[in-house]
Amino acid sequence: MDDRRQELEAELARLRAEMAALRDEMQRLRGENVRLQTELEKSRAQLEAAIRSGKRQAAPFRKEDGPTPEPKKPGRKSGKRHGPHAHRTISRQIDERYDVPRPDACPQCGGRHVRETETATQYQTEIPRRPIYRQFDIHVGCCDDCGKRVQGRHELQTSNAIGAAASQLGPDAHAAFVTLNKELGVSHGKCARVFETLFGIPISRATSARSLKRSAILAEPAYERLRLDIRGSPFVVPDETGWRVGGTNAWLHGFVTEEATYYEIGDRSGDIAQRLLGIDWSGTMIHDGWSVYDQFGSAYHQQCLGHLQRRCQRLLETAIGGAVWLPRAVLSLIDEAFAMRRAWRGHQLDGDALADEGLRLSCELEQLASGRFTNEPNRRLANHILKHSMHWFWFLIDPSTDATNYRAEQAMRPAVVNRKVWGGNRTWLGARAQGVLLSISRTLWQRGRNALQWFSELRRSELPLLLPPALR
Repeated sequence: MDDRRQELEAELARLRAEMAALRDEMQRLRGENVRLQTELEKSRAQLEAAIRSGKRQAAPFRKEDGPTPEPKKPGRKSGKRHGPHAHRTISRQIDERYDVPRPDACPQCGGRHVRETETATQYQTEIPRRPIYRQFDIHVGCCDDCGKRVQGRHELQTSNAIGAAASQLGPDAHAAFVTLNKELGVSHGKCARVFETLFGIPISRATSARSLKRSAILAEPAYERLRLDIRGSPFVVPDETGWRVGGTNAWLHGFVTEEATYYEIGDRSGDIAQRLLGIDWSGTMIHDGWSVYDQFGSAYHQQCLGHLQRRCQRLLETAIGGAVWLPRAVLSLIDEAFAMRRAWRGHQLDGDALADEGLRLSCELEQLASGRFTNEPNRRLANHILKHSMHWFWFLIDPSTDATNYRAEQAMRPAVVNRKVWGGNRTWLGARAQGVLLSISRTLWQRGRNALQWFSELRRSELPLLLPPALR
């Protein structure tokens, strides 16, 4: 009987312990449920706000709702610290002069006794709207030695065509198509409207398209030389964005250095990067987390800290409880890294000490990401950090390296404007021309050169025209 009683008491204690464990588990699940409900409501509110924002008429170009906190005062700052006020310079060349007599009567009181006291001067700069019509009287001959036809060519001619193709546009007009369409994102139809409205020159959309195609063909030697400049650079900043060719998905790849930018349209693979740089390229590559760039094993890598910052900030928008710890800790390390670079630039830290700080921060970041995380977004963030553990603070070890891929993102903006305006290219031939002309225009801008002047010279030159060096 006593044995039976002891067995029952033991069973009762076991059941009570199991009940207590179940009660604790129930409390934990209730807390987890509350946390998930809170996170769900927060995410749902953000989703609804994003959907409403996308349906607004000005999306996706409008700014965020609400005024800018502590906006800067509009206009130029006053005081000697900010230098003298800027004024439009007076041209040394005066093409037209006009004498402006004083009025015979005072405009205020109507008095007729107006006495002249001085002569003031005003200057005006106007755009030329009258087109220049040129006629070339080309002398044609025959070589008595070989029997071939020979004709002259003026330095302002853009081709040797005569007959049905004798009426042509000038070199500046062809160069203007590149500026309007590729740099400013103006469509072919609007290019025709600009020529008709401003200059009274009637053209069709096809004229603009054919002009750009011809300019791209003539610029091919400079484009190929640009490939060699990119490959020979000590660093390159690659990036990519979506594109459309003939109504199908494609990708625009960009590679930026200090004095050159190279664009090429193709598929979303690493073939373009490998053809351009070579898989054994050994410079410094500053990029986002696309796995294609990890294939360059001989290169030094700097992962874009701007992307990592934005990712952590997005996580903090929905994270609650203990899930905020990892993104906050990562952001704190990034802020510390930027503070170290500012100290180095202010000559408060030498290069060796800066490199030591970079190694220390890399180890701390790796240690942060090596923990166990129950939150799935944090787990993915930690895996991403560990995958590139030594690539986050390379800009401290090599201070000549940028911390972000801002160069490539800025270079992508003109292309994105084009894509938003007219949706890409209709053919792969047009996509090739797009890459050539965008690359040349952007590189000339980086080198401080006038793209309109260079493309005008390109259309006039009978020999291949290469890109000029950067202005120092």
